[in-house]
Amino acid sequence: TIEIEEQLSGLSPGGAQQVQFTPHLLPVDRGILSTIYTQPREGVTENQLKDLYAAFYKEHPFVRLRNAPPALKDVRGSNFCDLFVAYDERTNRIITLAVIDNLVKGAAGQAMQNMNLMFGLEETTGFMAVPLNP
Repeated sequence: TIEIEEQLSGLSPGGAQQVQFTPHLLPVDRGILSTIYTQPREGVTENQLKDLYAAFYKEHPFVRLRNAPPALKDVRGSNFCDLFVAYDERTNRIITLAVIDNLVKGAAGQAMQNMNLMFGLEETTGFMAVPLNP
């Protein structure tokens, strides 16, 4: 959570951000579902949030923004991170749901993605036809 807050604080004009990050333990052989709660500094609408996320992740080929809560089955065997963002006016909280396949988008996948960037390859090289096991 500290690393997340550090990154968000660098992006936020107002400075420090507090985050509640909850990775959910599920009875599955691969995949992680996380719920992230943050509080905006000032009034915001859900459409503004969706526009902000779209602008921020526009150049990130492995991040897909969803219009409904994401499902683990949609990222299984891939390097994708599917995100859904919503705003709860009652609690003034931003709620972000994220799903990844931790057997691909884990340390090995991160190393491969970084290697692609370091060698000037397309960031997606080697990821678009990953075999499933298990």
